[in-house]
Amino acid sequence: MSSILDLEVFVRTADSGSISAAARSLELTPAAASIALKRLETRLGMRLLARSTRSMRLTEEGRRYLDSVRVALAALAEGEQALKQQSQGLSGVLQLAAPSDFGRNLLLPWLDDFKREHPHIRLQLLLNDRHSDLFRETVDVALRFGVPSDSSLVALPILPRHHRLACASPEYLARHGTPQTPAELSEHSALVYLRNGRPYNSWHFSRDGEVQEVQVRGDYLSDDGEVARRWALAGHGIAYKAWLDVASDIRAGRLVPLLGDWQGESVPLNLLCPHRLQVSERVKVLQGFLQARCQLLAG
Repeated sequence: MSSILDLEVFVRTADSGSISAAARSLELTPAAASIALKRLETRLGMRLLARSTRSMRLTEEGRRYLDSVRVALAALAEGEQALKQQSQGLSGVLQLAAPSDFGRNLLLPWLDDFKREHPHIRLQLLLNDRHSDLFRETVDVALRFGVPSDSSLVALPILPRHHRLACASPEYLARHGTPQTPAELSEHSALVYLRNGRPYNSWHFSRDGEVQEVQVRGDYLSDDGEVARRWALAGHGIAYKAWLDVASDIRAGRLVPLLGDWQGESVPLNLLCPHRLQVSERVKVLQGFLQARCQLLAG
């Protein structure tokens, strides 16, 4: 097992590109830092850093190993922090990414309550509909709808049984009529979501084992889920939204759910984490908190 010091020397050398700089940051001599690196490489049986008289760079093995070392050191630091501040309750930074629509309309007020319950937590919130690369970006966890495309991610369930639905404003339906079957959606103006620059215009519905796929079209397209919701509220067309995103609008009568006996595609809500070691106590408490809020809304 490598020592923590050896791992810290490796990370700081990789970040700074200099053994001398890494040594200064750890209050070591350059010779001691160099020995720590050699000791780590000897134990692993491979070169982590390619060195020359003028430069230093990560090898391919070093680049892959660096991600794992960062995770391990972060987990150790968090464990120490938790022990030191146990009497104060949860503390530290919680970095969270979330979809724009869900984030603005539900998550923001929920996080206000979460912060009141855990005042020593520092929140960093990233709102967008782009799926963050959890292995590269400074995000601990991400709230995402749907089944994770990357099987290496750890998925912590928030609302497993959750679906999309077609909906529109009463004003739109008064002007254009109410579709009774999925096929009739092709005759209406759809509010199309852009996913990675491509229109998500294939909507799926199921009923009693029957599945229908409908190709829709419309004059309003956006890569922001909140924009699609606002267009629906303004009466510009029919949206295909996650139920959580429009639950409040439906209950207030601002939007009307369509095709009552047809169910939209399944989009379970999960907290995604890049590694099991990063499922910290903060993340576990946040998971339980969000489960309770979503179930309350669903009930």
